[in-house]
Amino acid sequence: MTDRTPSDDGGLTEVRYHYSTGFPHVLEDAACSLLVSTYQAGQLVAVGVADEELAFSFRAFDRVMGVAVGADRIAVAGKGQIWSLGDHSELASRIDPEGRYDRCWLPRSSVVVGEIQCHEIAWGAADGDEPDLWMVNTLFSCLAGLAPRYSFVPRWRPPFVSQLAPQDRCHLNGLAMRGGSPAFVTAMAPTDEPGGWRTVRNDSGLVLDVASGEVVTAGLAMPHSPRWHEGELFVLNSGMGRLERVDLATGDRDVVAAVPGYARGLALHGDLAFVGLSKIRETAIFGGAPIAAYHDQLKCGVGVIELGTGTTVATLQFDNGVEEIFDVQALPGVRCPTFGGSAGNGDEVWLLPG
Repeated sequence: MTDRTPSDDGGLTEVRYHYSTGFPHVLEDAACSLLVSTYQAGQLVAVGVADEELAFSFRAFDRVMGVAVGADRIAVAGKGQIWSLGDHSELASRIDPEGRYDRCWLPRSSVVVGEIQCHEIAWGAADGDEPDLWMVNTLFSCLAGLAPRYSFVPRWRPPFVSQLAPQDRCHLNGLAMRGGSPAFVTAMAPTDEPGGWRTVRNDSGLVLDVASGEVVTAGLAMPHSPRWHEGELFVLNSGMGRLERVDLATGDRDVVAAVPGYARGLALHGDLAFVGLSKIRETAIFGGAPIAAYHDQLKCGVGVIELGTGTTVATLQFDNGVEEIFDVQALPGVRCPTFGGSAGNGDEVWLLPG
């Protein structure tokens, strides 16, 4: 199957993909749809179901990475800024083709944070009337928040990082929330030198407990996407291409499933794990990862895994146009979402008063 998305030069880029016949039924049975961010392709992709087939909606954001889904808005981490997309689902059924979509988010504003290499983001407990957004500020090796007067507000950093500096010392990248607060983070190495993680990244990854600063589990290969789900901690051992479950008492990990790609981006919904799969793009950084031995076999897309059995029950694969996934988020109760069309493609949605 083929879609066309806006490219940086104002033209259109062809994106080809295919998926297993059961993927639409999996989403229907789970009563959810997906948001998928593609760092390399610069697209936020909504994946839903229409007429018993997968339906896609694309919206371009330069270097899109983390995505946070709130009650009435979506936050998107892009190059140098955080975008806010408002929920305008009252328009969804009227967007061409009429009746296809049931939810719609439109970009309304952005906040400039500068080139902090923002990775995952998540909504925390509301502060007054406003939800609280947490950002993984990878360049400054910290968790941060937003404030009108500042580029960002540092809130927490790993105990082994001695000072706040724009030096990407440990490659902090993933964030798991628990009860509305940051609970766990992933980093590629416990290093305190500028870019120190780059020399020891393939067996030095770790998960940290935010409250105590202590190491929960270590020895991972370039980990990403920690998630707290139904009383258990999961993490992607990215360089090994594995979804793993962490024993908080011992730090041991069980392999839930192996996947055919660099695993990054994880959404847990019921008994399902939606895992982002990427090809390896930079041999200087990723070439030494264990999964690089299977370079020619790696896929880009999303794998759906049953947590109870470790069985892959559905797959989505991008054949061209998209080579790596960063984040995957589930949208419970949403059948077919859209961003209201793509700028430059003739179907932009405009909001006017009255």
